[in-house]
Amino acid sequence: MSTAFNYKHLYYFWVVAKEGGITRAADKLGMAVQTVSAQVRELERALGYALLKPAGRGLALTDAGLAALQQADQIFQLGEDLPERVRDAVSTPSVRLAVGISDGLPKLVVHRLLQPVLSEPNLRLVCHEGEFDDLLGDLALHRLDVVLSDRPAPNNANIKLYNHALGSSPVAWYGASGLLQGAEAKFPDCLAAMPLLLPTGHAAVRARLDLWFEHRGIRPRVVGEFEDSALLKTFGARGMGVFPAAQWVQDDLLADSGMQHLGPCDGVMENFFAIGTEKKVQHRLVLRLLQPALDP
Repeated sequence: MSTAFNYKHLYYFWVVAKEGGITRAADKLGMAVQTVSAQVRELERALGYALLKPAGRGLALTDAGLAALQQADQIFQLGEDLPERVRDAVSTPSVRLAVGISDGLPKLVVHRLLQPVLSEPNLRLVCHEGEFDDLLGDLALHRLDVVLSDRPAPNNANIKLYNHALGSSPVAWYGASGLLQGAEAKFPDCLAAMPLLLPTGHAAVRARLDLWFEHRGIRPRVVGEFEDSALLKTFGARGMGVFPAAQWVQDDLLADSGMQHLGPCDGVMENFFAIGTEKKVQHRLVLRLLQPALDP
């Protein structure tokens, strides 16, 4: 296959863009400034557009340069992944699934969502937890096969992503048994007098919880906020406060003998999504994640 440009020229441009200037790029590459500059000009000539423009004492990317950088990111990320993929191919056969886990997604729910693929022979499951927007960026660069989240990906003209609903679960309140003695009879008004643990705004359900309190005229006494749902559950189990959780995982929560269900958070649901880059899913394990109808 012939190309209108030299990939070596593209690489030099990519380093210049990443380093923020030709001088720093030349230092990183161990080359003369004039050589790097000439290579970038060759790429511009091949593409027919200027990729860099003067900005003060330095350089900035043109619109064409930004577009070229986005493509170069994908190309060279795939190149960095190549040795590992080749090594995997000649070693013990395995089926690799790289999953991004949004930090607002409850960890017990993650295990349930992944359950359909866990029985796959020679599965190599790679989980990356992070902020939602960062994971979507990694997905667009093909560093991930799928992202699991508590919210759909927003519309973005530059990144084509597809949302697949995996189901939803009602939310309820739980806490340590010693903390809940006698509280059930006064639920939900009792929540105004009880210490509460809540997820931070990283979790999509937080806004729904705040609205739930407002509609019921309850002023919550929040004693802890957690980005990590597993940490929230740990502190709740130790009696620090009452906390909300998806009823999907109620059996797991109540398996701890010190835990107790207090009451439903009527009208509040947690929603779960798989986000991918393909309209027609090709990865067979991702396809398997989307097949089962998950019971509420």
